Amino acid sequence: MFSSVLIANRGEISRRIIRTARRLGVRSVAVYSAADATAPFVGEADQAIAIGPAAARESYLLPEKILAVARESRAAAIHPGYGFLSENADFAQAVMDAGLVWIGPRPASIRAMGLKDAAKELMIKAGVPTTPGYLGADQSEQKLQVEADRIGYPVLIKAVAGGGGKGMRKVERAADFAAALASCRREAAASFGDDRVLLEIYVTRPRHIEVQVFGDGHGNAVHLFERDCSLQRRHQKVIEEAPAPGMTDEVRAAVCAAAVKAAKAVDYEGAGTIEFIADASQGLRGDRVWFMEMNTRLQVEHPVTEAVTGQDLVEWQFRVAAGEALPLRQEQIFCSGHAIEARLYAENPETGFLPSIGKLTHFKLSGQDVRIDSAVEQGSEVTPFYDPMIAKLIVHAPNRATAASRLAAACRGAEIWPVKTNAAFLGNALSHADFVAGDVDTGFIEARLEALLGNAAASAKVLEAAAGARLAVHKIPPALTGFRLNAPPHVEVRLQQGAETHTVKLTPPLHRMSLSVATYDDETVVFEAGRAFSFTEVTTDAGAQGAVSDGAVLSPMPGHILSVAVAEGDVVTKGSPLVVMEAMKMEMTLTAPFDGTVVELTAKAGERVAEGVVLLRLVAGE
Repeated sequence: MFSSVLIANRGEISRRIIRTARRLGVRSVAVYSAADATAPFVGEADQAIAIGPAAARESYLLPEKILAVARESRAAAIHPGYGFLSENADFAQAVMDAGLVWIGPRPASIRAMGLKDAAKELMIKAGVPTTPGYLGADQSEQKLQVEADRIGYPVLIKAVAGGGGKGMRKVERAADFAAALASCRREAAASFGDDRVLLEIYVTRPRHIEVQVFGDGHGNAVHLFERDCSLQRRHQKVIEEAPAPGMTDEVRAAVCAAAVKAAKAVDYEGAGTIEFIADASQGLRGDRVWFMEMNTRLQVEHPVTEAVTGQDLVEWQFRVAAGEALPLRQEQIFCSGHAIEARLYAENPETGFLPSIGKLTHFKLSGQDVRIDSAVEQGSEVTPFYDPMIAKLIVHAPNRATAASRLAAACRGAEIWPVKTNAAFLGNALSHADFVAGDVDTGFIEARLEALLGNAAASAKVLEAAAGARLAVHKIPPALTGFRLNAPPHVEVRLQQGAETHTVKLTPPLHRMSLSVATYDDETVVFEAGRAFSFTEVTTDAGAQGAVSDGAVLSPMPGHILSVAVAEGDVVTKGSPLVVMEAMKMEMTLTAPFDGTVVELTAKAGERVAEGVVLLRLVAGE
């Protein structure tokens, strides 16, 4: 085993790798950007070295900086985590050329699976079932139109170098194909520098099934069973579980065997995931599960596999990279119970899941038998520079129903403020009747979005808890307040919640509230079902809170301005694009709130802006 490892990543995966390194007696070296200087992973590593500014492209994404730190710290190996440089074959080769141990697959394996069309051709040759479609070299619009008509509609256009849902279009009719193809190619070229596409049948009720595989340098390859990652939003996973609900032994054997065959086809070493798309319109069937792509790295959702197999996958990565054989043979790997993981994001579901940033003044996660892989702690700062996932909650139980129930309770028990999160949304999804029944597919969230969002208004219990807490702050004896003849004494408390005022009547004796409450100076925060409700006492006329809009278009969050679509003097119509912003890996287009003329423009492409900054101003009419 090597003596030290540099972790070319950040956040929860860096902390995860540090834990295994410490247990194995391997010295850990962390790298961090300016934005992460006080992050928990920095303090937990045996050594931590700064590598540059907050932006990932100036720090975590620069191979030369990572290698320089490796030389400076005398690290013996590099673990890339996931994301950033984890699937960069050139970086992997550079690590090996520098005489360091690369904890990942061979660069040739990464390249073989890096392009969807080449990977699909390779899988066809290896006898792995692939999604019916077209991946030919002829990329003319005419040829693609002919092939789409042959496949039948709806058809899916996919960028060969795509990922994260970009460069992908569903086409319902032949008449719409040309426009969809042009749009897909533009996005693919902008995102990946490659506008080539492939075509596939569009599966009307798809499920995302993936298999964890592992290979070593001695010709061995095994699987560690499957995961279901069907609950997604905007093609990003939200809830993952193992094993897949409704999976029969027969189908499992076929899918897992195909995954091992795929790994062997590229002489795979280390941890990898073979992703399949399944047509669930008639349940899971072996002849309706097709290879989609391979992720040549550890996955975010690896903890559910660790839970059901009892194995430490990071330790397996270390041992394989050190030249050891796989720790277990296939017949020695077992699946026990059921595990589910929920991704906790710093985002506000009530505002279209816009990312939320700020200091975590209050941060508490707990629950029965819950594993918490967190990037943050109380007092940490959530910045706009990286992915908004701040923690993963994982539950392993004897059966799926128990796992879902415990995880839902853990999500609803989250106490986080003032940063907004999707904790309540996760709790609603995990307890939804269809999810509990195993009736899942990739359209699950979109089809039930209103129910999963739930009611975000403060309940009577929340208002009573807030009012009671304010009384406690002032040490008011409610039994002596508000006395009326022939009626029980009561006290009225006026609370301000944003622009809304609540008048709450409390009648003594006041009982201990069942909800968790935190008080910070003049602000009281009540936590209920994964949500945080903040109140102050009324000190001004609430009617003055709602100012009439003056036509100012504000930045909804801190971010980077990608482009500006208008100039001063331009006449725009309601809904016209004005400014495109990017923050926390999310791109958003700000549009005109009404018909009008641009009379002031301060936004400039390439600039970084804070939340609430006036980007431009409109006046109604022409």
